[in-house]
Amino acid sequence: MSPGRAGGGQGTGGALVLAGASLWGLIGLFNRALMGAGLSPRSIVLVRNLGGLAVLALVLLVWKRDAFRVSPRHLGWFFGTGVVSVLLFTWCYFSCQEQCSLAVAAILLYTSPAFVVVLSALLWREKLTRRKLAALGLTFGGCVLVTGVLSGGAQLTPAGFLLGLGAGFFYALYSIFGRYALAHYGPYTVTLYTFLFAGAGALVFLDPAELGAAAGTAGALPAALGLVVVSTVLPYLLYTAGLARVESGRAAILASVEPVVAALVGTLAFHEPMSPWVGLGILCVLGAVLLLRERPARDTGEEHRL
Repeated sequence: MSPGRAGGGQGTGGALVLAGASLWGLIGLFNRALMGAGLSPRSIVLVRNLGGLAVLALVLLVWKRDAFRVSPRHLGWFFGTGVVSVLLFTWCYFSCQEQCSLAVAAILLYTSPAFVVVLSALLWREKLTRRKLAALGLTFGGCVLVTGVLSGGAQLTPAGFLLGLGAGFFYALYSIFGRYALAHYGPYTVTLYTFLFAGAGALVFLDPAELGAAAGTAGALPAALGLVVVSTVLPYLLYTAGLARVESGRAAILASVEPVVAALVGTLAFHEPMSPWVGLGILCVLGAVLLLRERPARDTGEEHRL
């Protein structure tokens, strides 16, 4: 598959990635409600993945049945996007949160764009331009500031560090496996089969008693629907469609607007204070996005390869 399309395709792809990442950033709205209803993080993983599969399957059965057609020899790519990426990154991330502070877990997760940039350069010889490296630095620095780790209270254990890096690595692999799958299938098929494998894998987290108790709690069902539709199905469809149009490295960096949106949600919806450091971090991430709006041709003469 080509590394990306120039001109309008790149612009459209970038907009799709930004839209998807913004919806991912809303996940805290629904997670907090579900945790308040008594669901553990692992049960939320199950609800998210199985619910995502159910919604996608029902919609596509009515609207786009050809999305179900795949060759058995390509199922390995969907095992990669669904189990190796979505399921393992989520397990590593939640486990890291149990070992470390939330800020440290978030920072380690957002090492993922660096993994994507390096792997994309090795696998597809995507160009490592000065602009892309500058955007990568701005993104990571902005995420450090947005998570508030500089305000103190950071906690890190050796096991937590490895789990956090694992979360970032497995998160990055969605862009890698997804790129191979998109060489043969459209975004609907890739997203559907991702959740087929992720949903099946998430059954290891099944706790019927916990799910049954939470189901009777006021507000649990709307929160579950919001999590599944707004912060799972739609963003994965948008991101996957964007990934078909832009380089994997660019897509991963653009997706780092997610913690910016999450920080804004925390301030606007939950009245969490926003320090000047957080504001500076938001500006850094937005600056990285603006850098990547330039057309790749403008980087001529500034690039080198690994």
